[in-house]
Amino acid sequence: MDIQSALKKGQSILTDNNITSAKLDSEILMSEAIRKNKKFIILNLNKEIKKKDLDYFDNLIQERAKSKPIAQIIKKKDFWKYEFIVNNNVLIPRPDSEILIEQVLKLVKNKNSLQVLDIGIGSGCILMSILKEKKNFIGTGIDISNESLQISKINGQKLRINNKLKLFKSNIDNFNIGKYDLIISNPPYIKKNNLKCLEKDISFEPKQALDGGLDGLLEIRKVINKSSELIKRNGHFLIEIGFDQKNKVKKILRDKGFYIKETVKDLSNHDRCIVSIKI
Repeated sequence: MDIQSALKKGQSILTDNNITSAKLDSEILMSEAIRKNKKFIILNLNKEIKKKDLDYFDNLIQERAKSKPIAQIIKKKDFWKYEFIVNNNVLIPRPDSEILIEQVLKLVKNKNSLQVLDIGIGSGCILMSILKEKKNFIGTGIDISNESLQISKINGQKLRINNKLKLFKSNIDNFNIGKYDLIISNPPYIKKNNLKCLEKDISFEPKQALDGGLDGLLEIRKVINKSSELIKRNGHFLIEIGFDQKNKVKKILRDKGFYIKETVKDLSNHDRCIVSIKI
């Protein structure tokens, strides 16, 4: 079978299984199966596929047909300017989270050397993107998941920044190491009762990275409470939030001695990030 025929077959299977991005997903999975980029695929549609590659492609299509996220299938995801290794133990990096990096880089434009803490580092995509942009920054990442920390370590090696990155397995309540100029966090913030209503592909992601308790603010409260102790005076704290949590999170921040600098909207024009300063 040639590439074009296989792509059409893959697209048809995905369409029949209500995958809205069937054409694009089929192309991405073909690229993975034959280990070639999209340009090669477009220029070689009539090229025959080796049987082992075709079998691999068919298996990938079947996984995607069950709504398993593309990133988990191919075990990588582009974020900011870099490619990160991911698996089913970490939250898949999303474009909306790049807002945190944009805001940080604006704040630290004239800063040369800062200590940065990422609470709930996951794959490491946010902290590591910042460390790649700011060569003299030192990063610390904490997470309660050993599996997340293993992925972060791999990504740190891949991006060659492990020499300025420390990783700790810790619940945020019990972490007391260091004082930081900048703290960032993308904590779980989805209401527990809403988890079962999420899109099907999100069901493949780790629940502990999504579950924000009954009101969606359980982990946010913990993160803000501990950040108020770990951050230096006049340090910046940036947190990702749910689209309807702005006012409640701002109150929690103010109660813990933070001044609200601004709220930033995501690509869908929803409130997504709060930038604050410890006073």
